[in-house]
Amino acid sequence: MSQAPASVGNGLINQNREGEGQGRILQRFPEKDWEDSPFPQGIELFCQPSGWQLVPEQQPASFFVAVLTDINSERHSCACFTFWEAEASEADEVDEEPAVTQPAKVFAPKSLVLVSRLDHAEVFRNCLGLIYTVHVDSLSAPLETVIGNLLTCVIPIAGGSQRTITLGAGDRQVIQTPINDSLPISGSSVAQLFRQLGIVNVLYLFCAALTEHKILFLSSSYQRLTDACRGLLSIMFPLKYSFTYHAHSLIIGVNSFFRSETQELLDVIIADLDGGTVTIPECVHISLLPEPLLQQTQTLLSMVLDPELEIADHAFPPVSTQASALKIQDKEIRAVFLWLFAHLFQGYRWCLHIIRIHPEPVIRFHKAAFLGQRALTEDDFLMKVLDGMAFAGFVSERGPPYRSTDLFDDLVANQVERIRQEEAYPHKVMNHIKELAEQLFKNENPYPAVAMHKVQRPSENNQNAAQNQSPFPPLDEVAVQLFIDHAAAKLKTAPPVVKAEVKGMVPSGPPLGDIVDRNGNVMANSARRLEVVRNCITYIFDNKMLEAKKLMPAVLRALKGRAARVCLTQELNQHVLQNRAVLDDQQFDYIVRMMNCTLQDCSHIDEHGIAAALLPLVTAFCRKLGAGITQFAYSCVQEHMVWTTMQFWEAMFYSDVQNHIKALYLETEDGDYISAQQDEREVSALELASEQSRLWPTLSKEMQTERVQKEESTVFSQAIHYANRMSYLLLPLDTSKNRLLRSSGLGDVESVSNSYVTNSIAGSMAESYDTESGFEDAESSDVANSVVRFINRFVDKVCNESGVTNEHLKALHAMIPDIVQMHIETLDAVHRESKRLPPIQKPKLLRPTLLPGEELVMDGMRVHLIPDGREEATGLMGGPPLLPAEGAIFLTTYRLIFKGTPTDPLVGEQVVTRSFPVASLTKEKRISVTLPMDQFVQEGLQLRSCTFQLMKIAFDEEVASDLAEVFRKHMHKLRYPQHVMGTFAFTVGQSGKLVVEHKTKDKNQSLKTLSKNLVKSAKRTIGRQYVTRKKYSPPTWENRSMSEEVDQSSLTLSSTIRSSDRHTMSNVVERACCRDYQRLGLGTLSNSLTRSKNEPFRISTVNRMYTTCRSYPGLLIVPQSIPDATIQRICRCYRQNRFPVVCWRNSRTKAVLLRSAGLHAKGVVGFFKSPNAPSAVPSQADSTSLEQEKYLQAIISSMPSYSENSGRNTLSGFTSTHMNISGRSTNTSVMTCKWGSIRGSGRLSAYNPDVGTRLAGKESPQPNGGPSEALFLRQQKAYLYIIGDKSQLKVRGKQDSFQQWEVVPIEVCDVRQVKNSFKKLMKACVPSSPPSDPNMSFLRCLEESEWMLHRVLQVSVLVVELLDTGSSVMVSLEDGWDVTTQVVSLVQLLSDPYYRTFDGFRLLVEKEWLSFGHRFSHRGAQTLASQSNGFTPVFLQFLDCVHQIHLQFPMEFEFSQYYLKFLAYHYVSNRFRTFLLDSDYERIELGVLYEEKGERKSPQVCKTVWDYIDRLNKKTPIFYNYMFAPEDDEVSPVLRPYTFISNLKVWDFYTEETLSEGPSYDWELRGRQERVAEEMPEKPDSSAPKSQRHIVWPCYDSLSKAVPDAITKLLQDLQSLEAELGQTSEKWKDTWDKIKATQRTETKLESKPSFSSSLLMSSNLSHQRRSQGVYLQESGVGSSINLALDCEASATSTPVAGRPSTSTLYSQFQSTESENRSFEGILYKKGALLKPWKPRWFVLDKTKHQLRYYETRQDKECKGVIELADVESVTPGASAMGAPKNIEEKAFFDLKTTKRVYNFCAQDSLNAQLWMDSVQSCLSDA
Repeated sequence: MSQAPASVGNGLINQNREGEGQGRILQRFPEKDWEDSPFPQGIELFCQPSGWQLVPEQQPASFFVAVLTDINSERHSCACFTFWEAEASEADEVDEEPAVTQPAKVFAPKSLVLVSRLDHAEVFRNCLGLIYTVHVDSLSAPLETVIGNLLTCVIPIAGGSQRTITLGAGDRQVIQTPINDSLPISGSSVAQLFRQLGIVNVLYLFCAALTEHKILFLSSSYQRLTDACRGLLSIMFPLKYSFTYHAHSLIIGVNSFFRSETQELLDVIIADLDGGTVTIPECVHISLLPEPLLQQTQTLLSMVLDPELEIADHAFPPVSTQASALKIQDKEIRAVFLWLFAHLFQGYRWCLHIIRIHPEPVIRFHKAAFLGQRALTEDDFLMKVLDGMAFAGFVSERGPPYRSTDLFDDLVANQVERIRQEEAYPHKVMNHIKELAEQLFKNENPYPAVAMHKVQRPSENNQNAAQNQSPFPPLDEVAVQLFIDHAAAKLKTAPPVVKAEVKGMVPSGPPLGDIVDRNGNVMANSARRLEVVRNCITYIFDNKMLEAKKLMPAVLRALKGRAARVCLTQELNQHVLQNRAVLDDQQFDYIVRMMNCTLQDCSHIDEHGIAAALLPLVTAFCRKLGAGITQFAYSCVQEHMVWTTMQFWEAMFYSDVQNHIKALYLETEDGDYISAQQDEREVSALELASEQSRLWPTLSKEMQTERVQKEESTVFSQAIHYANRMSYLLLPLDTSKNRLLRSSGLGDVESVSNSYVTNSIAGSMAESYDTESGFEDAESSDVANSVVRFINRFVDKVCNESGVTNEHLKALHAMIPDIVQMHIETLDAVHRESKRLPPIQKPKLLRPTLLPGEELVMDGMRVHLIPDGREEATGLMGGPPLLPAEGAIFLTTYRLIFKGTPTDPLVGEQVVTRSFPVASLTKEKRISVTLPMDQFVQEGLQLRSCTFQLMKIAFDEEVASDLAEVFRKHMHKLRYPQHVMGTFAFTVGQSGKLVVEHKTKDKNQSLKTLSKNLVKSAKRTIGRQYVTRKKYSPPTWENRSMSEEVDQSSLTLSSTIRSSDRHTMSNVVERACCRDYQRLGLGTLSNSLTRSKNEPFRISTVNRMYTTCRSYPGLLIVPQSIPDATIQRICRCYRQNRFPVVCWRNSRTKAVLLRSAGLHAKGVVGFFKSPNAPSAVPSQADSTSLEQEKYLQAIISSMPSYSENSGRNTLSGFTSTHMNISGRSTNTSVMTCKWGSIRGSGRLSAYNPDVGTRLAGKESPQPNGGPSEALFLRQQKAYLYIIGDKSQLKVRGKQDSFQQWEVVPIEVCDVRQVKNSFKKLMKACVPSSPPSDPNMSFLRCLEESEWMLHRVLQVSVLVVELLDTGSSVMVSLEDGWDVTTQVVSLVQLLSDPYYRTFDGFRLLVEKEWLSFGHRFSHRGAQTLASQSNGFTPVFLQFLDCVHQIHLQFPMEFEFSQYYLKFLAYHYVSNRFRTFLLDSDYERIELGVLYEEKGERKSPQVCKTVWDYIDRLNKKTPIFYNYMFAPEDDEVSPVLRPYTFISNLKVWDFYTEETLSEGPSYDWELRGRQERVAEEMPEKPDSSAPKSQRHIVWPCYDSLSKAVPDAITKLLQDLQSLEAELGQTSEKWKDTWDKIKATQRTETKLESKPSFSSSLLMSSNLSHQRRSQGVYLQESGVGSSINLALDCEASATSTPVAGRPSTSTLYSQFQSTESENRSFEGILYKKGALLKPWKPRWFVLDKTKHQLRYYETRQDKECKGVIELADVESVTPGASAMGAPKNIEEKAFFDLKTTKRVYNFCAQDSLNAQLWMDSVQSCLSDA
């Protein structure tokens, strides 16, 4: 209690040159240390922190208090009073200058220092000042007396009393002690700190101090530094800083004198008090308070410090809102922080584990549980605070349940509810804070201040004039010592000063549970989810496995929530208690799965105690494996981080120990105290401990020792138990594998519990035991050793903390290796047996149906099909979750097939199929997948196909990884065969050897030899030496030089082909090209003599040997006047020798369409020079360009419009003829063209701007969007337009007025762009994962793919336009085989209706795509050689364009949309040979081209896709377009589709899929699947009547099958009826044609103008058929076939204004037999007035809503109609006059309409009732 020793020191010894010195202690009192407080070492350093120095001028005396911390963490205030005394200094001898005669006056510091455990800075200042005053003013009182009195003042530490002291120099002081010692005393230092640094800065410092960062205060005042440290420590209450270094190791004050030296400190936060700044280094991250606490704290602080802020904006601010006085403000700020800590630590006492009560309470804090219940596990700040030393001190100080309490304890125990409710209302909180501040202030100032101080200060003159002062005298130590002894003797007899502390039980406050639920941070788990979990567990234990299986996915989803996990542990615990822990295999499997799922989401610290609750369960549930061998659940749930976390085990151990200790005392109690308590509630361990601590002093010694021993052995037994438990969960089932537990390893998991005990003793013991037992450290990979070490470390730690005796600890260390060893042995047996278990029943693998000739390359491997980015199948958009599915993947020679069943048991009966041709694989990449049902990650593949399919598969664990590798290799081999002969189209039906060897003898030898000879002779004549090679590699286009192409004009056809090969030529003639040339009248292949010379074109055989141009067909159309020799020269100007040839001629305007490649760069210049430019010497280039011009001129001359006008000399003649030609043609074109939509819009804006303006002398377009009348009326209409590539045509000669051709440069997509945009299109339509970016919607991705159909369509429409107005067009783009082909084909399709039929379209593709050498193999990357080129779907773009046109003109095409999809699928599938190879030349060389004529190996295998389509078309109308209505007129219509992007639709080929059966393009598979389905016998299902309704799922069912269109359905019904009747069914096409024919004739007979045409007349559109189905939309699917047919025929009545009545709507259709009769029969009807009753045949028609009657049943002519709309009621009637005889009364009924009443009579009452009901139901339906 006594005042600590004071010492007076004085320094200055051995001063050196710099003026620095060292202090030394001159005298100290008392000379011996007090017993209870040693003398602080090194005190001389603190008296002058900036060093002992001499100064030239006297400084004023200074005073400050430093706080010193001694080795036992005790704090001492060290008050230091320094004054300066003069010293005589001698001159320095070393100096070379002459010495100064008069010695300079210098001053040395001397300090009076007082060290005390109390902290009364003011009193210290006064006392030391007094001593100085006595000395300076030479007062009468001796200094010895003053100091003696000072040393013998006894001041209590606390208690709230006031003491008056005097030092015997006429002074008097009052010392006020605080009431409670535990609350810090702050004076006004906190308020001062906030003033200096501001709110945010201090909060930063506060958080930094709590999270153990280093802080450095800077100030030029030492007193302020001390105050700042004191302030910071005060606001940290109830946490204390207990570091054993001087001046708080983490919070230090430094005089700003040393500022420069602080710059190098990297990890120190520097607070500059004078400047008000806080500097945080970059490498330091301070965790701040969690929100919303941070915000609330800041608000409260600003309300305290700056109360005017709130009302600064008020119009009428209150008169006074002054901040409180500094002292009060100081306490208010502290109250805010007290409130904050109460908020942070509320409920902390519920997380304390009491491990020992006697002899000393040992208490641990369960950090994880606290964070979990506060839902703050993620919070960085709180984690760090709880881990810190300050909190450890807090637990050891405030943990004990029996002690004196203070303000904070009260706050946490009793005010939590208040804090919680007021949280949101700052003003209420403020009131609370004011109350707390009052208590804090009261603690420091219990009495009103009394002004009784009287202390003398030195007089002014002495203070300054110390020049002549005598130095401070040495004191008489004996005198001082006597004083001390005298006082000590007195003290012994005196009564005790301080009242003894009142101890009591510390209240715990409300438990934590409620707090969190209100915060709502817990995942809301509806009661429904918990119900699901409970039900599932009940099903499992009742062995209702099917039910459990259905609930399982829902349970696993529910277990994501905490409540469900808690529920699971409780439910399972119930079953353990009921002795139902031994399970069968399947039950065991399910329970383990649920446990794993529960543990999976637990963090390693297990904040919700889930793992803790499961721990007893995993050692309870088990299954019998074999004789005496039991497998427990723990062996299956080891894969979780939590088991390797030391913290978890400690917390578990402590909570178990606490329970046992509690039980121990509950038993030993005599029962009276407990029972009284127990009536109300269970006693908490802390309450129990508190009671025991209270009783402890009253117990006898023996009792005390007994209790200590009991507690100790309780802890010991638990330690053994835990050593066992840990070995269960840490040793893997298969211990032979040296698998370390997880990558973290057990080796380095450090315990982080708050412990003070150093582990050194225990550690060394554990090590020594390890070596004794022979477990060396070296073998760190050995599982057993690492487990032993882990358990040893755990045991050491917990036993030391809970005071287990050393003998026991040794025993434990000896046991652990044995425990582990024993457990390993049991596990081995379990492992052996578990291997013998039958594997879990997995779904049976389903076999796919294969095509004839398709063979398996790899049998099914079990895989899971994982959902990708398409949402339909996953059930997200409604509908069942079809994916993920479990099944197998099969690799065949043709396809890659997945077949399986959904894992969701609710749709487990469905079959899921996904497949695509191997040849269409575009990308394959490895992925790793985590399946929702299993915990582990599996390897998988993602396979993408250009048929817009994607498979993400994960291999089942039973599939070995090398097998997966084999699968990939095989897939690659099949995807990229060495040679095109290795593709499925060629190998089909041969046993699955992937080698290309044809040893078999060909039946049709002659044809093959013919074609081979043809090629051989061609090779010979070219003059190349060909060495025969087994393997063929197509010559690449690049390495052919010009010189090889030898002039072949001398060779004739007959000289190259031997006579035996002659008829091969007829095959050439039969090719598509020739058939088409003859159809177009472009020439025949007759004898040259008979050929008429006036035909403008001829068929040239210049390329019959494919020598002129390898990629062109053998026969070409060229102008009549150009000899073959010229052609061979011209072709060199063009890329790939693809010179211009005619491919189509407009039958009306005789304009021709030509195609060619772009020009070689060298040809461009000469070609476009003005033809009149004279050239002196005709160079070679010039002569070629002249020949080219001749060639073009010859084409122009062939046009009738040119020859008509060939004598044009004058411009006037030129224009006039043109006027009438184009005038005529424009008119006709307006009559016959079709526009894609009824909307009017300026047509030409769709083209490239510069083309549009040059071509069009635009005038106003017609309202319906047709071209304007004067579209091409301008002088210079060129005869020939050349469409060229902008980039190629940089050089353009001047156009003179008589130039007859004009070049139109356009931009085209090059192949690379197509390739890239296709990739993006695939990713948009078939994304591999759900989009992460919400902005990237499907349409956005589609837009970004830039799938440029509109460009191709625009150019095509432009060319159509030109041809239709009589100009010829030459399309000359890139190499002439990609975009050129697209444009040319589209132009022909739009201009010529023939190409819109089956035959025509086939011909178009064969001619333009196949014969003219589109490089299918190259662009499709079909072989290994072309693999690097990637897939470029030029043909697919063309088909998409056709699809767009088809959508706009649905009645112009004979084929359906399905036909286009079919081609799109099979052009990449390699099932047919049609789309293989790059040109006719290659096909002839391989003998593919002519074989289909003679060779028919097997009728099943079609070689070409066309044969296949023909066959299929005969069987089913799937390819036929019912809306097709060809024109009868001579003038054929030209289609001009809209090409704006807004008019284009996404092709459903890209997005649709049918999971039930896979792609529908291989028809044999469809048939087979249906047959298989029929053969399966129907199980008699007695449970429920079968519904007729069928649910159609998008993406699963085939819509065309499930919901066929009306016509298909009727044709099918017709066929099945014919089959039932045994008639031979006629072909669908014949039936269809008949119906159409009869309908046509009926239409012609009708006199009324057709409804549709009348509608269209008004809109001024010439074409009649746009009205297709104007009313059909409203009426739904019609009842008879006619409805969907040509509508001109079907409409008979003119439309009525407003919505027509139902009957008129229906009467527009001629109804035949199949009217809709809902109910019919004979009724007697009473005639009108005076007419008799007559029997009539009545028909009730629901559809038309009428009751009709006829003379007889057979009668077709209707006698009358009663409109049901007019009927008011149906009532039973009475017999009337003249009614039929012998009929009962009840058979009569009346029908009342608005006009009259009808009387009816049925055959009997039953019949009458039926009629009444039927009519009534019709009325109510309406």
